[in-house]
Amino acid sequence: MTEARRAEAKWYAAYTKSRTEKKVLEELQQNGIEAYLPLQRKLKQWSDRKKWVEEPLLRCYIFVNIEPKDYFRVLNIRGVVRYITFEGKAVPIPENQIDVLRKIVATEAEVEVTSDRFAPGDKVKVVGGPLLGLEGEMVDYRGSRRVMVRFDQLGQHLLVSIPAGFLEGVGQ
Repeated sequence: MTEARRAEAKWYAAYTKSRTEKKVLEELQQNGIEAYLPLQRKLKQWSDRKKWVEEPLLRCYIFVNIEPKDYFRVLNIRGVVRYITFEGKAVPIPENQIDVLRKIVATEAEVEVTSDRFAPGDKVKVVGGPLLGLEGEMVDYRGSRRVMVRFDQLGQHLLVSIPAGFLEGVGQ
């Protein structure tokens, strides 16, 4: 991608049909569109076996880095339903949030996705380990303390378990 094109391109979240995220990713890439699908490994159990599988971290979402001219090309990909919008306009996702997703997925940290709303808590910053520099909010969720990273444009939150020794408070 050239520097001029890179400056114009922005990340957007597209909503996909259920269970088509990987196929949509493949088709976007075949059409020359930069796309990102955060995947996490999970151990699935069937009646006769267990198997590690890669599943989308955020079900029914895929991220595309496009210029304005590619807006409708994405919508024409089989399996793409629509962009995530606010007041009728596609909402750009800040590049740093895509970077946070990539960091979280790369660490293989224990992650739970929720759209539950939490009362604001202590702001924290990760000062050690593979998620160094990540900022979030400390929450108690299902009996354990986790760091919540908000993706307000999607109405989603990632809950990540991080050892307390890797955290420090951030001034309010």
